[in-house]
Amino acid sequence: MARLRQTAIIGTAVLAVLAAGVSPAAAATTTIRKGSATADPYAGNVQASLLGTATVSTSIGEGSCTESTMTGSIQSDGSDLSVTSATFSGDGGGPCSGTTSATIETLNLPWTGGGVVFDEGHTGGRDATVTIANFSVRATVDIFGGITCEFGGDLTANGFNGDNASRPDTSSSEAQVGVQNAQVNKTGGSFLCPSTATVTATYALKGETAAGSGTYDQSLYVTS
Repeated sequence: MARLRQTAIIGTAVLAVLAAGVSPAAAATTTIRKGSATADPYAGNVQASLLGTATVSTSIGEGSCTESTMTGSIQSDGSDLSVTSATFSGDGGGPCSGTTSATIETLNLPWTGGGVVFDEGHTGGRDATVTIANFSVRATVDIFGGITCEFGGDLTANGFNGDNASRPDTSSSEAQVGVQNAQVNKTGGSFLCPSTATVTATYALKGETAAGSGTYDQSLYVTS
């Protein structure tokens, strides 16, 4: 049963992480750029893709998802993140790991009010703080007619440029969002659901070279 409840919240935490592209109050000293510190500013659609595995732990167990993607948009000053879609799964598009399958769905899209804020002090090696605002998801585990858990809130993470030696995944040269032991809270669902879950994951961020094309091939970079 512990593994079942963990599976129910795995996708919820992953979605929180996937969206972690930005911090609510975008400062005037933040600029999103097209791939380097001296490139033109970038505003438009963005995509976050999971690098490696997202792990989730609770008081009753832990598990992982291996595939996840989220799309949305952002302004060049780091403000106005809007998350419009998100998917996540295990290998081959199946459920996230656990003792039974789990269906994850997003709630209340779009999620708005996020932003990226450049960190001039590079605290802990990061280049920016990253927050997703107003995310909301539901996970249903296929057992006993379906156990449903809902989680939501705001989540803050660290942002890294693709040339930062401190970025979580050095095999990728794209901008990254790294979440370490971030907590999401239960907002509804079965009494069997844990009240909180802790998530660790890394996502690569890209924009579009051709606006509106749906092809995410533009590297991104955060500066002052």
